[in-house]
Amino acid sequence: MTNDAVQPGRLYGVGLGPGDPELVTVKAARLIGAADVVAYHAARHGRSNARAIAAGYLRPEQIEEPLIYPVTTETTDHPGGYQGAIDEFYAESAARLAAHLDAGRDVVVLAEGDPFFYGSYMHMHKRLADRYQTEVVPGVTSVSAASAVLGRPLMERDEVLTVLPGTLPSDELAVRLAETDSAAVMKLGRTFSGVREALDRAGRLDDAWYVERATTDRERSAPLREVDPETVPYFSLALLPSPAATAFADGSAVPAARTVGAAPAGAEVGADHSTEFVSLKRLAAIRAESSTAGPMISLEGANAAVLAGGETSTGIGSVTVVGLGPGSRDWLTPEAQAALAAADDLIGYGPYVDRVPPNPRQRRHSSDNRVEAERAAFALDLAKRGRRVAVVSSGDPGVFAMAAAVLETAEDPQWKDVPIRIVPGLTAAQAVASRAGAPLGHDFCILSLSDRLKPWSAIETRLEAAATADLVIAIYNPASKSRTEQLVRTLELLRRHRSGGTPVVVGRDVGGPAESVRITTLAGLDPATVDMRCLLIIGSTQTRAVTRGDGTTAVYTPRHYPG
Repeated sequence: MTNDAVQPGRLYGVGLGPGDPELVTVKAARLIGAADVVAYHAARHGRSNARAIAAGYLRPEQIEEPLIYPVTTETTDHPGGYQGAIDEFYAESAARLAAHLDAGRDVVVLAEGDPFFYGSYMHMHKRLADRYQTEVVPGVTSVSAASAVLGRPLMERDEVLTVLPGTLPSDELAVRLAETDSAAVMKLGRTFSGVREALDRAGRLDDAWYVERATTDRERSAPLREVDPETVPYFSLALLPSPAATAFADGSAVPAARTVGAAPAGAEVGADHSTEFVSLKRLAAIRAESSTAGPMISLEGANAAVLAGGETSTGIGSVTVVGLGPGSRDWLTPEAQAALAAADDLIGYGPYVDRVPPNPRQRRHSSDNRVEAERAAFALDLAKRGRRVAVVSSGDPGVFAMAAAVLETAEDPQWKDVPIRIVPGLTAAQAVASRAGAPLGHDFCILSLSDRLKPWSAIETRLEAAATADLVIAIYNPASKSRTEQLVRTLELLRRHRSGGTPVVVGRDVGGPAESVRITTLAGLDPATVDMRCLLIIGSTQTRAVTRGDGTTAVYTPRHYPG
């Protein structure tokens, strides 16, 4: 009998060093390049220093798992408070990695510095090492890097080095700094003033050095007493180098006398260690092979909402409607990236789902562009069964997209307990406007010429009102193969209110590979050149098209209106 069981993958915690990619070890580089899955932690703003360091060792076909912290130093409304939110995040992140490991994929978790030196990786290790084969690859620590940057040894002979978190109370820091020879104080940023006070009380301020982002192109070092607290980032540390080496460098044969073991006057020692702050990291693209995981479905009617694979989970999941922006991944917000990364299922119109790099951990459900209600019901049904669902829309999901469809469908009492969140995206109107200049610089409106869900008479009435009010008009869905007459009639209406020289911007596939933007006039616009992938911006009577010094044309609408 053959054994068809999948051999679990292996988990690696890989240290990257302090920031210079050339300080990544040979072993770390090899494992990163060979991994099936590369995971890294990031804060909510989406930047990942860890991924930036490792970028040169990644392969395009690798799966990436960004682990986005729900909070860093801000407050949270989580019922368990800050620690409850963090613990839940670590548990969910570990479950995501476990899904890959169970499928036989090797997972590398990137860690700045050393994985076990104040590293986020350790929280994955604690939750997974008892179930999977695990290997930790050490990296150069920021303390070693800071010492090298300063050209000052950390300790020699019998000297004692103490590593302290800056989050300790100032009194306790002062006691520990007074008792040691050399010291490194980590996690500065907002703690810097307290650390400086502790060094001063311990009589060590004149010996202390400040190092920021060691070995990177943003490296900075200075005597600590000269540093402005307002300029100190999280990625910095305070260093007390070897007293013996410092004395030698200063020209003295022996180190200056110092009383070891005496606590500073008035110091009170406490043990209130604060929770670790996360580092500021950049969220990178989730890239993977073009093959998708799980069955693709076609939603044909409301009864097509069938749970893929027949799986259910305990508890209620959630539906997050995510705006992908108009095209380029550069315009995807960090919040949207985080929502996509956390999802179990992706649902949407086929071309929009295809814009999200595949991840074998997720199921993808593509459907036609005319089944919004069925798509919404399918998403809500999955969420009701415990799945975390991301419904994707191009542009912003609240502008002629899926947010309204999901909320409308969710009015059915059977979905009332399903959490729904809307994550905004850059709109097509904003994208086209930015390419042309600032045509939306004054009052404007947005209209869709599609009469699939509303009568043409309503569209015509609204066009007339907008034209009479002299609003700039952004027009979505201007034409399609089966719907060409509406744009012709729209132009006839607008030409009755505005001169033929009114600037018109025609943007097609803006943000995509076939992007084109052209500037014409209301008289010169040919409806035959416009299709469903276009967005039009019709200027007001005040909109101007000006030629710049480089020969390009910029369109803008002045902020002031005459009279």
